[in-house]
Amino acid sequence: MLVLKPDCECCDKDLPPSAPDARICTFECTFCAKCAEERFGNQCPNCGGSFVPRPIRPAAKLHEYPASTKRFTKRHATCLELQGNFEEVK
Repeated sequence: MLVLKPDCECCDKDLPPSAPDARICTFECTFCAKCAEERFGNQCPNCGGSFVPRPIRPAAKLHEYPASTKRFTKRHATCLELQGNFEEVK
C-alpha cells in the first residue's frame, strides 16, 4: 500500500493526503510539484525515475489506512539552501 509521506523530501512542504501537488516516483519518493518540476526536471534525485501525481486516498479510507506521520526530508545537494541547518535527516 502507498505510504503517503507527509512532506516534500526537498523543501519540507507539508503534503497532506489530499494534496494535489504531491509527486511520487516508482519507489514512493515524495516531493512537491514545484521541487519535482523546477529543481529536478521531473527526474527523482534518489532513483532517477520519473515523477507522477500521487493518488489521493479517499477520505473514508484514511481512518483505516492513515497517512504516514514520519517526515522524510533528505540532504539533496540542490535542497540544502532550503533546509538551512536541518540536522535530523534520515
